[in-house]
Amino acid sequence: MFESKVLNASIQAGKEIIKIYDRDFNIETKADASPLTEADLASNEVINSFLKETGIPIISEENKQLDFSERKNWKKCWIVDPLDGTKEFIKRNGEFTVNIALVEEGRPVLGVIYVPVTKELYYGDVREGKAWKIKVEVGANVDQMLIEENEIFPSNKQGKDIIRVVGSRSHMNDDTMTYVEGLKNEYETVEIVSKGSSLKFCLVAEGKADVYPRFAPTMEWDTAAGQAICEAVGLSVIDKGTNAPMVYNRENLLNNYFLVK
Repeated sequence: MFESKVLNASIQAGKEIIKIYDRDFNIETKADASPLTEADLASNEVINSFLKETGIPIISEENKQLDFSERKNWKKCWIVDPLDGTKEFIKRNGEFTVNIALVEEGRPVLGVIYVPVTKELYYGDVREGKAWKIKVEVGANVDQMLIEENEIFPSNKQGKDIIRVVGSRSHMNDDTMTYVEGLKNEYETVEIVSKGSSLKFCLVAEGKADVYPRFAPTMEWDTAAGQAICEAVGLSVIDKGTNAPMVYNRENLLNNYFLVK
């Protein structure tokens, strides 16, 4: 029932981001030393205006975070990153996204990842068990493009000759490299596929990579939409701290390490 709203929220937010991307913009530094731009805030305002109409509470990177005592009884919530990959935005490499997920009882049930520069939109419906990739054209009715021709599927690996591992543009650390080295004992070739922001989830979901190890800090808004898209095509996003699928609206919004495959 929220399909059109969440799709259009991401696209309209993307339009606001591009307006700022195409001109000079101010960059601030948040308390955690991460960058903040006008585009983060403009996108957040647009998304909030759409989602508030649903009456479902919102956890967004750019909203004031409520204490867990207020959140713990929520049955549903939106989890939003209005501009995932702010560092990529600042670098102007195009690899940044708008992330919106609907979470029920701690589990993502739908997610959208929109890429403003390429106008590519990924949408996953976990309950339906389907995900799609759409090229958003001017005037397109995107919810009418969730059709078989636009469905995406993960890779059906054959044999053990090669494995494609998603790596980050900005976060390849020692733990990740140790994991990659371990794969070399199982596969003749380990290929690293680099990509910024939540697009790393999309690479695995559409079969352009086989596994995504994230052994560096992330927050719930970095991962909820990507997890929904991956789970919609039958993949798993496993919390390395619990060895179970990642859950959301936790007391601590900082994720453990995780593995997508």
